[in-house]
Amino acid sequence: MVNPEEHLFGDHYIVQEKLGQGGLGITNLVKDKKGQLLVLKTLKDEVMTDPESEESRDKYLRNFDREVAKLAICRHPYIVQVENFFYEESRPYLVMEYIDGENLWQRINTNEGKNPLSEAEATRYIRQIGEALIVVHDKGLLHRDVKPQNIMLRTATDEAVLIDFGIAREFIHHVTIPHTCYISEGFAPPEQYDEEAHRGEFTDVYALAATFYCLVTGKMPPRSPNRQSKDRLEQPQGVSEKASNAILAGLQLQPEDRPQSVSDWLKLFDADDLSSERNVDYKRLRDLLKAGEWQDADYETASCMLKAAGKEKERWLEQKDIVSFPSTDLRTINSLWVKYSNGHFGFSVQKGIYQELRGTGEYDGEIWKAFGDRVGWRKGGEWLYYDDLTWEKNFKMSPVGHLP
Repeated sequence: MVNPEEHLFGDHYIVQEKLGQGGLGITNLVKDKKGQLLVLKTLKDEVMTDPESEESRDKYLRNFDREVAKLAICRHPYIVQVENFFYEESRPYLVMEYIDGENLWQRINTNEGKNPLSEAEATRYIRQIGEALIVVHDKGLLHRDVKPQNIMLRTATDEAVLIDFGIAREFIHHVTIPHTCYISEGFAPPEQYDEEAHRGEFTDVYALAATFYCLVTGKMPPRSPNRQSKDRLEQPQGVSEKASNAILAGLQLQPEDRPQSVSDWLKLFDADDLSSERNVDYKRLRDLLKAGEWQDADYETASCMLKAAGKEKERWLEQKDIVSFPSTDLRTINSLWVKYSNGHFGFSVQKGIYQELRGTGEYDGEIWKAFGDRVGWRKGGEWLYYDDLTWEKNFKMSPVGHLP
């Protein structure tokens, strides 16, 4: 058993506290000689010391070594990184980066109850994990356990990171290989319930789509075997038709009916919806955003909104115009900003920040100032002029929600 203040790997790591444990493994927070916090994973005492489980112990040790090898070859900003691996007194230890933040399951399940994410925020995280899975698949591996609990959020950058490769397995296209059944109910597709069933990238597609469903609805998808007999999948509410179609495509029960790769599935998010109730042409706005011309795109947004509201001559909007603004056009403008800034800008992003500050829709001067501080419209306690806003080509140099 690893105890607080225990030294490992010589004096290189000092145990700080226990972080958690699963069926076989246990994780601890450790500090290295430089004072950097890391995560240390090893096998539980019961696995290592049970005299009646020597055969199983050898299997678990092999699996542990395999997890290290898998993680080591999957290098990507959205995949947890291996820092070290060593044995001490015949016990294996895996040292990984420490991600300061919460997982997505914790994000949507707060003390105040269910808190589903906005479509824009959920899509940003899903795209990031999709990029991670493409790397995993390119290495000939399947993760097999994608779910909100296995996706951490970095507090500093608000980026998603895929963790827990404990049941990742090799796969070969068009070849059926027996796999052990490890199941995360609601996120595992039907083929994961059958050791002899063919698996492929489409297996992780199902889990990623199920995770997206969970994030935007706050609900667990039904167990896939139950869906085959009785439990129907509820159509996700409050999301765009594009997002709904992507979820339903990824959650098809038959593997051949799903997109066959994560890349193919993510393409379902890429087609730009330029719909308008007032015949506004949004092609120029899309092209400016795609090119990262943020200031020109901001001007174009104002122009498009005046057209959609029928206020081109007046050149301003009144409160009644905002209340009656066509919802289709608002959704189109927002989705373009969110997509081409990778979730950094957009009305829905600003709304999320406002709600975090406990904004209710009623004017509150202190909340409005706090909002201005968060999105970079105020500096040193003073509101900035329009020309003083940040127009960096690299949108990450601007505060989240800075535009439009």
